[in-house]
Amino acid sequence: MVKIKFIPSENTLTKSPTIESTEGRAQKPILTTLVPFAPSTAVHLLPLQFIITAMEEESSHNHNHHHHHHHERSSSPPTTGTCCKCGGPTTFAPPPPSPSFSEISPPPTYRPIRAPAIPPDPNSTRQIILAPVPQSQQVPKISLPHPFQTPTKRIHSPDDIRRFHDSFSGKNFLGFVVALSESIRGRKISDPCHLSSSTIALVSLLETLIQFADEIPPAQQSARYGNIAYRTWHERMTNSGESLMLKFLPENLHHATVELVPYFADSFGNSSRIDYGTGHETNFAAWLYCLARLGVIGEEDYQAVVARVFVKYLELMRKLQLLYCLEPAGSHGVWGLDDYHFLPFIFGSSQLIDHKYMKPKSIHNQDILDNFSNEYLYLACIAFVKKVKKGLFAEHSPMLDDISGVPNWNKVNSGLLKMYKAEVLEKVPIMQHFLFGSLIKWE
Repeated sequence: MVKIKFIPSENTLTKSPTIESTEGRAQKPILTTLVPFAPSTAVHLLPLQFIITAMEEESSHNHNHHHHHHHERSSSPPTTGTCCKCGGPTTFAPPPPSPSFSEISPPPTYRPIRAPAIPPDPNSTRQIILAPVPQSQQVPKISLPHPFQTPTKRIHSPDDIRRFHDSFSGKNFLGFVVALSESIRGRKISDPCHLSSSTIALVSLLETLIQFADEIPPAQQSARYGNIAYRTWHERMTNSGESLMLKFLPENLHHATVELVPYFADSFGNSSRIDYGTGHETNFAAWLYCLARLGVIGEEDYQAVVARVFVKYLELMRKLQLLYCLEPAGSHGVWGLDDYHFLPFIFGSSQLIDHKYMKPKSIHNQDILDNFSNEYLYLACIAFVKKVKKGLFAEHSPMLDDISGVPNWNKVNSGLLKMYKAEVLEKVPIMQHFLFGSLIKWE
């Protein structure tokens, strides 16, 4: 059994891990790293790396301990390492002398193997707060005949992001998301709504994909994330996408599948990386936007699109995430709302606007989550987060904990809309996979 000790100095945290035996005798330090230390600065250590090195070194030391040596201890500095029990030489070289840094040459920056979760940039947060609240827009329908085309990726830089948001397509797509949010305002999931044949067909399509997951069990493997059986499910979904859409598309729109299928196929995660994130969720919203442009769904269907179609989509994705252990794509760690989703928080906060009893702080009441999470998307998301993450809520979900202190749901909803625009639609790593064709034009 080994223990690791870290001894801080006055102005500089010197991480000098020292191995101790169970009897308490100190052995040779294995690594020394100087790190500038400032008060109230979190220090991220690498205990696993140190423990592995310590175990290797102790094992090697024990292997070489039965060496022939003199028991007289030398007063001169040893040229090799010395045994802690008898003082004799070992095969280990002594640790290198600690470098002395001057004011001109500061100590090197310590970089952990895996970067810790980075809290939001205060400047970025301020920009989100000062940004105008996105407004809903009507979706213009196309006129037939229409030259459909296979959509392609166009965003590669921040300049491309600005170009997209300055274009009509960028503003109209965000306006469509806001319109969906407004359609569910003050309404429960079970409230009656207009159900057209198109929305019923969309729900049926998603139920078919859930059935695919029931028929494809996860493979037996040792990896924690990324079950390879997901690739089988994804291939089956992709191959069936066009035929599933032809069931509800009018005959004069059958040739639109060349543009619809790529959005649809990229709405459920990536089969190579076996991951899922807000970029895939945005592609599903883009697929719904394209259906609105085609006239397949109209404004009278928006409530059902959220309360029936999107709820069923969320059910499917939660099932895939748990069944195939999908890796979160581009997760912000603790500094994100959710490892996978964003839109249900927007729609869910809109549902709770002007609610008589439930306030943002009500998410801390377990009875409310147990009794109402089936009616409100926001509460369902909180319940899911608490289910899959252990520990104090304020520690594993500080963003959601902070939002619970906002006085009313209207402010929560407007803040989340601004945050979605800034943290999802304006991020190159996410939007570089977004597709542009004739329905969502690159202008």
